[in-house]
Amino acid sequence: MRNSFPAGWFGTGNIDGVWQAVEDFRSRFEKRSGSRVGRGEVRAAVLALLAERPMHGYQIIHEIEERSGGGWKPSAGSVYPTLQLLADEGLITAEETNGRKIYSLTEAGREEAPGADASPPWESAGPVSGIGFATLPKAGVELAQVVAQVGRTGSQKQVQEAVTVLDEARRRLYLILAQD
Repeated sequence: MRNSFPAGWFGTGNIDGVWQAVEDFRSRFEKRSGSRVGRGEVRAAVLALLAERPMHGYQIIHEIEERSGGGWKPSAGSVYPTLQLLADEGLITAEETNGRKIYSLTEAGREEAPGADASPPWESAGPVSGIGFATLPKAGVELAQVVAQVGRTGSQKQVQEAVTVLDEARRRLYLILAQD
């Protein structure tokens, strides 16, 4: 697929096509069907995190996102009702500090929390959420942005060099997929 870009794409004001390609690329990562985690995973994650230390709701959301490499970020609409349910069950308590509720495990909550030998729920969030997954779309968008920059400001020679680099990158990515 030498010269992957349509003739005249760069340097003729068709930069909108590049941005459309960027948006299409981004949307492929955002449109995932089905749930990334099983039912009860938010509960298990909250208990596992609170077994480490008391936290407020936003900290819990942030920790899950960070530990899953960005692949799983539960919504406030799933975390806060889970916290309320755990409090109703007597597994956690909430204490107001500096205008925020800080949640801690009760003794019953410590017994319910996953053990140290159990794999954390954020590690089983499915194949799309492995460590570094969130960095792939970001890297692709950044690549598309620099491609657009070369298209807008580069000389004919620079554009051709960029096409050669992109062709090679595409081949190398397919080689990665071909590995076991």
